[in-house]
Amino acid sequence: MCNEKIRTFYSKTPNQKYLKEAVSVLNKGGMIIFPTDTVYAVGCLSSKVESLKQLAKIKGVRLEQAPLSFMFKDMSSLSKFVTPMNSQIFKLIKRILPGPYALIMKSVKKLPKPFQKRRTIGVRISNHPIPKALVKSLDSPIICTSIHDPDQILGYTTDPENLLKIWGSKIDLILSDGYGGNVPSTVIDLTVSPFKIVREGAGKVPF
Repeated sequence: MCNEKIRTFYSKTPNQKYLKEAVSVLNKGGMIIFPTDTVYAVGCLSSKVESLKQLAKIKGVRLEQAPLSFMFKDMSSLSKFVTPMNSQIFKLIKRILPGPYALIMKSVKKLPKPFQKRRTIGVRISNHPIPKALVKSLDSPIICTSIHDPDQILGYTTDPENLLKIWGSKIDLILSDGYGGNVPSTVIDLTVSPFKIVREGAGKVPF
């Protein structure tokens, strides 16, 4: 299998050449696979509507209902997409992010298209050096979803070469740091009180 689409990172300091290539791909409306704190994810820029439609098609759902997460670079960028946080939510987020968590939060009323009808969104701030460096170079958040393995027993595809075999025709670039994890993020719903653990994963339950 030809691996011309794979860019492998060998240290915790991301290769700037590969990062610039990924930024260029995303800005042109491309789709990439990248590692996170947990499992590999596939994503595109939140501002590229046609790419978002393709991502939803891959998931087999309508874009309006697609279970996708916004990946932000920091609290400041996140706060532009969610309703004002009370002290309890703010303290929790400051304590657990960046890290292996996906949070469900109430969205602002004027989300950019095609998300304007959503009342809640999934949000992530990764502590993995590759997406952490990548989002700092982008003008829009990345919209992403974890990559499930066709074999339900395995759960998640962890081998970049297998990712290329399965996804090669659908994506433009794979950022690899070797075998990924197979434990997903911990999902917490912050739109209800008390907060609800939707899925317990790699992140410790913080309450």
